Amino acid sequence: MSQSTLKFGVVVFPGSNCDHDAYHTVKHVMGHQADFLWHKEQDLKNSDVIILPGGFSYGDYLRTGAIARFSPIMKEVIAFAKNGGVVVGICNGFQILCESGLLPGVLLRNRSLLFSCKHVNLRVEHSESRYTNAMAAGDILSIPIAHGEGNYFAEPETIRVLEENGQVLFRYCDEFGAITDESNPNGSINNIAGIMNSTGTVMGMMPHPERACEPQLVSTDGKRFFESLINSFVLQSA
Repeated sequence: MSQSTLKFGVVVFPGSNCDHDAYHTVKHVMGHQADFLWHKEQDLKNSDVIILPGGFSYGDYLRTGAIARFSPIMKEVIAFAKNGGVVVGICNGFQILCESGLLPGVLLRNRSLLFSCKHVNLRVEHSESRYTNAMAAGDILSIPIAHGEGNYFAEPETIRVLEENGQVLFRYCDEFGAITDESNPNGSINNIAGIMNSTGTVMGMMPHPERACEPQLVSTDGKRFFESLINSFVLQSA
């Protein structure tokens, strides 16, 4: 597969507010094809990657992501993922993936009980994934967050498996890469900011890499995430 053929599908739910950010990044910054996928559709339009963007799908009623999980499009997204398709959930998209059972755990209210919107530091845990292959273990990224329910939690056994299998991709850290309680913006267990499933095809993260891909946005560190993802398809087809 050549880079020019990579196609992203960006799902739009009622309440999505980062769909255009994701679309702009993959199409205009990274130079790949992109289509919006309305939540009532059942056609993924031959997408290579599905992005569930940030926002407040269905107003976050019941729980974040709980209603979006039952949107018509999600039946196709779940089937796509179970057949090995690549799905990325950012912020609310991460919450939807957890509600859908495509990723383990749950996102709870921030420890402070307040909405948090700021740049945070993320430590890259390893480079052996399709989302981090353009990075090195220990790299520190500056990526913005904007959430009120980003406190990742899972049962101890689930956390053990995630840690042992290298499924934790990013952790909140300080400017030197130290994993500290002070650098944890929401109370996430083990400072977890992003994870992937056991096969590496589905990933979710609370920070917004799509909002850190151009110099005007303070940081371009998020571009490395998309570079990694695109590289993984090129390497796969080589």
